[in-house]
Amino acid sequence: MSSPEPRETVEATVRRVPRYGVFMAIGVVLGIIAAGILTMVGSYEPSTTLDVVYPPGQVFGFALLWTVPIGIALGGLVAILLERIARRHDRVVRVDRETVIEQD
Repeated sequence: MSSPEPRETVEATVRRVPRYGVFMAIGVVLGIIAAGILTMVGSYEPSTTLDVVYPPGQVFGFALLWTVPIGIALGGLVAILLERIARRHDRVVRVDRETVIEQD
């Protein structure tokens, strides 16, 4: 039986990939900011049909239900677009690959 070659030279592709979690987290933060702005801008007059006034905290929570998922989706979309752009700058390099076998 022949032993495997301990060292060989192979080609590998190097490319930069954005971290999706970071972009989605930025989307969450922007969604929270957008919900805060919508809460501040909104009017709190009684509804003519229900005669109900919603407090700002409840309006903020309801706005979060819409703005945070939209922010996550937009952050993921930006990350995908950046990955497509970065794919053009891929490069192929030659690397040495070693196999280390530990014997007892």
